[in-house]
Amino acid sequence: MELKKNPKANVGRNSSLYFAVGLNVMLVLTYLGLEHKTYDKSSTKIDILMLTEQLEEDIPITTINIPPPPPPPKAVVSESITVVEDVEDVEETVVESTEIGQDDIIEDVVAVEEVEVEEIEEDIEVPFAVIERVPVFPGCKGNNAELKACFQKKMQEHLHKNFRYPVVASELNIQGRVFVFFLIDKNGKVTKIRSRGPDKLLETEAERIVGLLPQMKPGKQRNKPVGVPYSIPINFKLQQQ
Repeated sequence: MELKKNPKANVGRNSSLYFAVGLNVMLVLTYLGLEHKTYDKSSTKIDILMLTEQLEEDIPITTINIPPPPPPPKAVVSESITVVEDVEDVEETVVESTEIGQDDIIEDVVAVEEVEVEEIEEDIEVPFAVIERVPVFPGCKGNNAELKACFQKKMQEHLHKNFRYPVVASELNIQGRVFVFFLIDKNGKVTKIRSRGPDKLLETEAERIVGLLPQMKPGKQRNKPVGVPYSIPINFKLQQQ
Protein backbone atom coordinates (compact mmCIF):
# COMPACT_ATOMS: atom_id res chain seq x y z
CA MET A 1 0.00 0.00 0.00
CA GLU A 2 1.54 3.36 -0.99
CA LEU A 3 1.56 6.47 1.05
CA LYS A 4 -0.54 9.25 -0.32
CA LYS A 5 0.98 12.06 1.87
CA ASN A 6 3.03 14.64 0.05
CA PRO A 7 6.66 14.64 1.29
CA LYS A 8 6.78 18.42 1.13
CA ALA A 9 3.90 18.62 3.59
CA ASN A 10 5.96 16.88 6.37
CA VAL A 11 5.81 19.24 9.30
CA GLY A 12 8.45 17.50 11.41
CA ARG A 13 11.10 17.62 8.77
CA ASN A 14 12.73 20.95 10.00
CA SER A 15 11.60 20.79 13.60
CA SER A 16 15.15 20.93 15.04
CA LEU A 17 15.97 24.05 13.08
CA TYR A 18 12.81 25.76 14.19
CA PHE A 19 13.48 24.77 17.77
CA ALA A 20 17.01 26.30 17.66
CA VAL A 21 15.74 29.55 16.14
CA GLY A 22 12.97 29.82 18.71
CA LEU A 23 15.36 29.14 21.55
CA ASN A 24 17.72 31.88 20.39
CA VAL A 25 14.86 34.37 20.06
CA MET A 26 13.71 33.59 23.60
CA LEU A 27 17.27 34.04 24.96
CA VAL A 28 17.57 37.42 23.23
CA LEU A 29 14.23 38.60 24.59
CA THR A 30 15.12 37.40 28.09
CA TYR A 31 18.52 39.22 27.98
CA LEU A 32 16.88 42.45 26.83
CA GLY A 33 14.26 42.16 29.57
CA LEU A 34 16.89 41.70 32.25
CA GLU A 35 19.10 44.54 31.03
CA HIS A 36 16.28 47.05 30.65
CA LYS A 37 16.42 49.80 33.28
CA THR A 38 13.85 52.38 34.33
CA TYR A 39 14.41 55.61 36.27
CA ASP A 40 12.00 57.64 38.44
CA LYS A 41 11.19 60.99 36.89
CA SER A 42 10.10 63.85 39.11
CA SER A 43 9.00 67.23 37.87
CA THR A 44 11.01 70.20 39.04
CA LYS A 45 9.56 73.65 39.11
CA ILE A 46 12.01 76.46 38.54
CA ASP A 47 11.06 79.83 39.90
CA ILE A 48 12.90 83.04 39.15
CA LEU A 49 13.11 85.53 41.99
CA MET A 50 13.03 89.08 40.79
CA LEU A 51 14.18 91.80 43.21
CA THR A 52 12.65 95.05 42.17
CA GLU A 53 13.84 97.02 45.16
CA GLN A 54 17.19 96.83 46.89
CA LEU A 55 17.09 96.90 50.60
CA GLU A 56 19.45 99.50 51.99
CA GLU A 57 20.21 99.69 55.70
CA ASP A 58 21.99 102.62 57.29
CA ILE A 59 24.71 101.50 59.69
CA PRO A 60 25.36 104.10 62.41
CA ILE A 61 28.98 105.24 62.89
CA THR A 62 30.25 104.77 66.43
CA THR A 63 33.02 107.09 67.66
CA ILE A 64 35.26 105.91 70.50
CA ASN A 65 37.16 108.53 72.45
CA ILE A 66 40.61 107.16 73.40
CA PRO A 67 42.68 109.32 75.77
CA PRO A 68 46.19 110.20 74.51
CA PRO A 69 49.14 108.35 76.08
CA PRO A 70 51.01 110.08 78.90
CA PRO A 71 54.25 111.84 77.95
CA PRO A 72 57.50 109.93 78.66
CA PRO A 73 59.34 110.91 81.82
CA LYS A 74 62.27 113.24 81.40
CA ALA A 75 65.62 111.48 81.87
CA VAL A 76 68.00 113.12 84.25
CA VAL A 77 71.67 112.64 83.20
CA SER A 78 74.24 113.25 85.85
CA GLU A 79 77.77 113.46 84.53
CA SER A 80 80.33 112.35 87.07
CA ILE A 81 83.94 111.89 86.00
CA THR A 82 86.39 110.41 88.48
CA VAL A 83 90.08 110.86 87.81
CA VAL A 84 92.22 107.97 89.04
CA GLU A 85 95.90 108.56 89.37
CA ASP A 86 98.39 105.87 88.31
CA VAL A 87 99.84 104.30 91.38
CA GLU A 88 102.24 101.84 89.75
CA ASP A 89 103.98 101.94 86.41
CA VAL A 90 103.17 98.89 84.32
CA GLU A 91 105.93 97.72 82.03
CA GLU A 92 104.73 96.50 78.67
CA THR A 93 106.16 93.24 77.48
CA VAL A 94 106.91 93.08 73.76
CA VAL A 95 107.08 89.60 72.27
CA GLU A 96 109.46 89.58 69.35
CA SER A 97 108.92 87.15 66.51
CA THR A 98 111.68 84.66 65.77
CA GLU A 99 110.70 84.26 62.13
CA ILE A 100 112.64 86.01 59.42
CA GLY A 101 110.61 87.95 56.90
CA GLN A 102 111.47 89.35 53.51
CA ASP A 103 112.19 92.82 54.92
CA ASP A 104 114.59 91.57 57.60
CA ILE A 105 118.28 92.22 57.00
CA ILE A 106 120.73 89.49 57.87
CA GLU A 107 123.79 91.14 59.31
CA ASP A 108 125.84 88.04 60.00
CA VAL A 109 128.03 87.17 57.04
CA VAL A 110 129.30 83.62 56.88
CA ALA A 111 132.55 83.14 55.07
CA VAL A 112 132.44 80.23 52.67
CA GLU A 113 135.71 78.61 51.89
CA GLU A 114 136.46 77.24 48.49
CA VAL A 115 135.15 73.75 48.04
CA GLU A 116 137.44 71.35 46.32
CA VAL A 117 135.67 69.10 43.86
CA GLU A 118 137.28 65.75 43.39
CA GLU A 119 136.93 64.26 39.98
CA ILE A 120 135.87 60.66 40.16
CA GLU A 121 136.99 58.61 37.25
CA GLU A 122 134.27 56.33 36.02
CA ASP A 123 135.13 52.84 34.93
CA ILE A 124 134.04 52.92 31.32
CA GLU A 125 133.76 49.66 29.45
CA VAL A 126 133.93 49.57 25.66
CA PRO A 127 133.30 46.32 23.70
CA PHE A 128 136.29 44.71 21.97
CA ALA A 129 134.66 44.98 18.52
CA VAL A 130 134.19 48.78 18.54
CA ILE A 131 137.06 50.09 20.67
CA GLU A 132 139.41 52.53 18.98
CA ARG A 133 142.58 50.84 20.32
CA VAL A 134 142.33 47.20 21.36
CA PRO A 135 144.31 45.84 24.34
CA VAL A 136 147.83 44.88 23.32
CA PHE A 137 148.83 41.30 24.08
CA PRO A 138 152.54 40.99 24.97
CA GLY A 139 154.52 40.56 21.77
CA CYS A 140 151.93 42.12 19.40
CA LYS A 141 152.70 45.17 17.24
CA GLY A 142 151.09 47.12 14.37
CA ASN A 143 147.92 49.07 13.79
CA ASN A 144 144.59 48.40 15.40
CA ALA A 145 143.54 45.70 12.90
CA GLU A 146 146.89 43.92 13.23
CA LEU A 147 146.75 44.16 17.02
CA LYS A 148 143.26 42.65 17.02
CA ALA A 149 144.35 39.71 14.85
CA CYS A 150 147.48 39.19 16.96
CA PHE A 151 145.39 39.32 20.15
CA GLN A 152 143.12 36.52 18.97
CA LYS A 153 146.08 34.45 17.76
CA LYS A 154 147.94 34.81 21.06
CA MET A 155 144.75 33.92 22.92
CA GLN A 156 144.42 30.63 21.03
CA GLU A 157 148.08 29.81 21.66
CA HIS A 158 147.56 30.49 25.38
CA LEU A 159 144.56 28.14 25.52
CA HIS A 160 146.40 25.29 23.78
CA LYS A 161 149.43 25.76 25.98
CA ASN A 162 147.61 25.76 29.34
CA PHE A 163 144.72 23.42 28.49
CA ARG A 164 144.29 20.45 30.83
CA TYR A 165 141.28 18.19 30.82
CA PRO A 166 139.93 17.57 34.34
CA VAL A 167 140.55 13.97 35.38
CA VAL A 168 137.20 13.53 37.11
CA ALA A 169 135.39 14.98 34.11
CA SER A 170 137.15 12.59 31.75
CA GLU A 171 136.30 9.60 33.97
CA LEU A 172 132.63 10.64 34.10
CA ASN A 173 132.63 11.35 30.35
CA ILE A 174 131.67 15.00 30.93
CA GLN A 175 132.25 17.18 27.91
CA GLY A 176 130.84 20.31 26.25
CA ARG A 177 131.55 23.94 25.44
CA VAL A 178 132.24 26.52 28.16
CA PHE A 179 131.89 30.26 27.50
CA VAL A 180 134.27 32.36 29.59
CA PHE A 181 133.65 36.10 30.16
CA PHE A 182 136.32 38.40 31.56
CA LEU A 183 137.32 42.06 31.64
CA ILE A 184 140.66 43.62 30.71
CA ASP A 185 140.55 46.65 33.01
CA LYS A 186 142.11 50.07 32.42
CA ASN A 187 145.37 48.80 33.97
CA GLY A 188 145.57 45.84 31.57
CA LYS A 189 144.77 43.17 34.18
CA VAL A 190 142.32 40.33 33.58
CA THR A 191 139.47 40.60 36.12
CA LYS A 192 135.82 39.63 36.64
CA ILE A 193 136.23 36.12 35.28
CA ARG A 194 133.02 34.12 35.06
CA SER A 195 131.94 31.16 32.97
CA ARG A 196 128.90 29.23 31.80
CA GLY A 197 129.01 25.60 30.77
CA PRO A 198 127.46 22.15 31.12
CA ASP A 199 129.31 21.23 34.33
CA LYS A 200 131.07 22.94 37.23
CA LEU A 201 134.30 20.95 36.66
CA LEU A 202 134.63 22.29 33.14
CA GLU A 203 133.78 25.84 34.25
CA THR A 204 136.49 25.74 36.94
CA GLU A 205 139.13 24.58 34.46
CA ALA A 206 138.14 27.25 31.92
CA GLU A 207 138.38 30.00 34.55
CA ARG A 208 141.81 28.68 35.61
CA ILE A 209 143.12 28.91 32.04
CA VAL A 210 141.87 32.48 31.58
CA GLY A 211 143.27 33.47 34.96
CA LEU A 212 146.78 32.64 33.68
CA LEU A 213 146.62 35.35 31.01
CA PRO A 214 149.50 37.88 31.28
CA GLN A 215 149.01 41.57 31.96
CA MET A 216 148.45 43.57 28.76
CA LYS A 217 148.46 47.15 27.66
CA PRO A 218 144.93 48.44 28.27
CA GLY A 219 142.62 49.36 25.46
CA LYS A 220 142.10 53.06 24.74
CA GLN A 221 139.05 55.08 23.76
CA ARG A 222 139.72 58.74 22.88
CA ASN A 223 143.30 58.27 24.12
CA LYS A 224 142.08 57.24 27.60
CA PRO A 225 142.55 53.74 29.03
CA VAL A 226 139.23 51.95 29.46
CA GLY A 227 138.01 48.51 30.40
CA VAL A 228 137.36 46.04 27.59
CA PRO A 229 135.04 43.05 28.12
CA TYR A 230 135.90 39.90 26.20
CA SER A 231 134.45 36.40 25.87
CA ILE A 232 135.90 33.22 24.44
CA PRO A 233 134.50 29.69 24.05
CA ILE A 234 136.56 26.68 25.23
CA ASN A 235 135.48 23.31 23.85
CA PHE A 236 136.05 20.29 26.11
CA LYS A 237 135.79 17.14 23.99
CA LEU A 238 137.08 13.66 24.74
CA GLN A 239 138.83 11.75 21.95
CA GLN A 240 137.30 8.38 21.16
CA GLN A 241 139.89 5.55 21.36
